Amino acid sequence: MAEKKVVQLSEDEKAAMKERLDELKAGKAAEGEGAVLAKISEMPEPDRSTARRIHEIVKAAAPGLKPRTWYGMPAWAAKDGKVVCFFQGAAKFSARYSTFGFNDSAKLDDGNMWPASFALKELTPAEEARISALVKKAVS
Repeated sequence: MAEKKVVQLSEDEKAAMKERLDELKAGKAAEGEGAVLAKISEMPEPDRSTARRIHEIVKAAAPGLKPRTWYGMPAWAAKDGKVVCFFQGAAKFSARYSTFGFNDSAKLDDGNMWPASFALKELTPAEEARISALVKKAVS
């Protein structure tokens, strides 16, 4: 009989799970632009500036998406409450890059395989345009 291997979460993963539980307990309080901007303001630089700019890009590209927090990260959800896209700062999990990602409710299907998240080291006008186009496609 094979031994069961115990999978342990990192401290960063445990913190994200705790933030998600807090969001669920807070209910509507974890939703809205105020909650997202508050979470962004807690981020260290350069994550904070990047998250603020992404928030502006998502608002302009898809005004129907509702800002909310998700596992302690800024996210944007459809009217049904399902998260369409999110930003994960590099500091969140001590990564070398930030992540801008999409959930399965995003309409980005492209054949049998497509990217669902993107590493983001710097936000230049080229990345801003790509994010805007992807968000527009995700909600189309």
